[in-house]
Amino acid sequence: MNDILKAIETRSSTRGYTDQKPTKEQMDALLNAALQAPTAANRQEIHISVVDGSDPILAEIEKERTKGAVPPHNFYYEAPVVMILSGDTAFHWSAVDAGIAVENICLAAESLGLGSLIIGCIRDALSGEKKEYFAKALHFPEGYAYQVAVAVGTKAVTKEPHTYDREKNISWV
Repeated sequence: MNDILKAIETRSSTRGYTDQKPTKEQMDALLNAALQAPTAANRQEIHISVVDGSDPILAEIEKERTKGAVPPHNFYYEAPVVMILSGDTAFHWSAVDAGIAVENICLAAESLGLGSLIIGCIRDALSGEKKEYFAKALHFPEGYAYQVAVAVGTKAVTKEPHTYDREKNISWV
């Protein structure tokens, strides 16, 4: 089996990380994987805000997301790095392009022995009444908005990849 198919087969969402941060080389590889993702009409409009897991802005997002409730884990499961992808709000395909980029990040992370978790649950917090504040704090370019995020780091827990039902999920036309 080739390396890409192996990464696809073995990757699962990581919901527990060590304190060990990805190395500069690993981060460069993850960011390059994201930037090499195809975009509609080759617009290359996806922006990535790389946030250290201890940055206070993540706690502010969590507070806005939970409205002050204290869940057992924050939205990024204490990962040492969170990448928040934003896209041009005037471009219809930004959400799709961000999804492609985030999948590239996750597959690259798996191939490097890192864990990852795709995060959508902060959408309301980042598009609500504090939208402008968060966009500025996360250095989104003008006219850009949150699309998707991904947590990355060294796995503290492992999980089997999900199973699927080919008969239910595939139709040949």
